[in-house]
Amino acid sequence: MKKKNYKGRCEKRTLSKCIGVCRTYDDIQSCYADILQTDDTITEFRCNVLLEGLTEGEYTSDFVCKKSDGDLMVRECVQRRLLTKPLTVKLLNLSREYWLNRGVTDWGLVIDAEK
Repeated sequence: MKKKNYKGRCEKRTLSKCIGVCRTYDDIQSCYADILQTDDTITEFRCNVLLEGLTEGEYTSDFVCKKSDGDLMVRECVQRRLLTKPLTVKLLNLSREYWLNRGVTDWGLVIDAEK
């Protein structure tokens, strides 16, 4: 989950399953985009989808994916070291509630590997 106008290193790629240009801002997002691209249960996905109407500011969800059965799946990418930070917890809860209120039950985290 990132601020809407996040200023950081951005890698732009064209992936066949991604709607529009796939913009990734860290290694976790980049690796997960590759996983989604090869996953047969995913038909298409979008990156950095704006969570409209949040009173806390303008934030985006990392991946919103359409599965082959028509259901949506949302994934947020988080570095393991940031999982216990209060702001990270708050933003992840906002994202989860946002998508639950829109009928998405397959919401989850993508976390980097333990070192």
